[in-house]
Amino acid sequence: MFKKFAKSFLSAAAALTLATGSLPVTLAEETQIDPSVEQTLSIMTIGELATLDSALYNDTPSSDMIGQIFEGLYRVSTGTEVELGQAENVEVSEDGLTYTFTLRDGLVWSNGEPVTAEDYVFTYQRLVDPNGQNTSSSVEIFKNAASIRNGEMELDELGVKALDDKTLEITLEYPAPYLPKLLTGSRFMPVSKKFVEEKGEAYGTSAENIVTNGPFTLTGWTGTELEWTLNKNENYWDAENVHLTDVLVSVVKETGTGADLYDAGEIDYAILSDAFVGQYEGAEDFNTVPRATLGYIMFNDTKEPTNNAALRRAVSQAFDKELYAESVIQDGSTPANGFVPTGFDVDEEGVDYREAAGEILPYNVEQAQKDWEQAKEELGVEELSLELLVSDVDLSGRTAEYLQAQIQENLPGLTITIRSVPLQNRLEIQRSLDYDFYYGTWAPDYQDALNFVEQLTTDGGINFAKYSNEEVDKLVDQTRHELANDPAARREALIAAEKIFVEEDAITSALYQVSTSYLLSPDVKNFEIMPFGRTINLRTTYRAAE
Repeated sequence: MFKKFAKSFLSAAAALTLATGSLPVTLAEETQIDPSVEQTLSIMTIGELATLDSALYNDTPSSDMIGQIFEGLYRVSTGTEVELGQAENVEVSEDGLTYTFTLRDGLVWSNGEPVTAEDYVFTYQRLVDPNGQNTSSSVEIFKNAASIRNGEMELDELGVKALDDKTLEITLEYPAPYLPKLLTGSRFMPVSKKFVEEKGEAYGTSAENIVTNGPFTLTGWTGTELEWTLNKNENYWDAENVHLTDVLVSVVKETGTGADLYDAGEIDYAILSDAFVGQYEGAEDFNTVPRATLGYIMFNDTKEPTNNAALRRAVSQAFDKELYAESVIQDGSTPANGFVPTGFDVDEEGVDYREAAGEILPYNVEQAQKDWEQAKEELGVEELSLELLVSDVDLSGRTAEYLQAQIQENLPGLTITIRSVPLQNRLEIQRSLDYDFYYGTWAPDYQDALNFVEQLTTDGGINFAKYSNEEVDKLVDQTRHELANDPAARREALIAAEKIFVEEDAITSALYQVSTSYLLSPDVKNFEIMPFGRTINLRTTYRAAE
């Protein structure tokens, strides 16, 4: 199943910087490749691919791969910095509402067809189509998007227009300085209008059913494989600065298996958790990076008994998050008491959102038991059984067992059963609302607290609970419109909305904030773990001499 690719030598040269429109663009380093050694890599991912359709994914493995094989108007240069990608130039109106992009010359899809402004119009229209399956509320940044999704306006009234083949005009519903970062997200990766229309529902279901425009193409995935390959896309506009020729990606669900494969030289990158972190900590090839990703539980609001807020509050306060982080995850991840992570959104005065909002619904057995008594009274029962839905990966299984033990011990009379299924099945079950509560993780698309809080609006992107609170919707809407240019009031509105859905309604509870601990071959350079959004960025990765 696994194979070790040969290694090659790469030396770095000077970086060039180019100013384009209103956004700086840094060209990649010039490189000299040793022709006798291949630039190849072998890495792991923890879950199966669910889809390669940017409009449909709701999982990290799919987002990670979409981010390697597609490129939008902007691209990530390093860390949280962005630069122009497929766009060569952008002009922004004085009111911050209109962005006019000029695409680069000669852009083509991996099948040789031209990339046009109309492809971007089609892409964004797919995201707001009321007949589509995309649930992300981030798309409502475009003018008229919300009205279109509600069936009040037509698709062609979206604030995205192709002025000609190379010129794209985007009009926003409200000013959004974070737009460049948002458009680097996997959700906003373009698709070929012609190809999608030809493939129909088959689009994105296998490697043969996509065409790409990013640094890599993808082969060897027909929809079920646990292994596939990223290949350098020679048609990519910046292909000369993409160094890897092939990247073998293998699904490895067990941490111990990944560590063993790494030690055996079978893979170059292995994700670690629990005791394996302590085993490798301090080694030259050990790394830990904090990320703005949350692990959380979500309750089904469409059926009894999980539509009972007292029951949800009881469960959410019945497990020790510090003990969970220290004894179950053991990878540097930290407890989370709120639905916006620490260090993610810092205001102009240096105050972190989480610090301003405080902890919400932390571990509290005494209060959990009071809420449990209230829930039993309201539901007219003395005992209950709830099913916890998780994916069949190592950490999810251990998380489920921990939650089961803690909740059953602290809330006598409440029984937790565990349902473990492959990730793609878990996502399908969530959409069909055939669950009581589930455990999952989520990474933001852009660096703003709004991106977390908006998830629990009525049409929020990960609102698989079908939760709806008019006050939450109203507060979030205000942050996008009348409060958009008042940072202090905007933050207060976000905090108020978060407290409603986390504390009062308790529809969701964050467990921890992710830190990614991993092993990486020392000769692999520019292998970047992203602080938010997709996990990895391989565009400038290369192998140096050992």
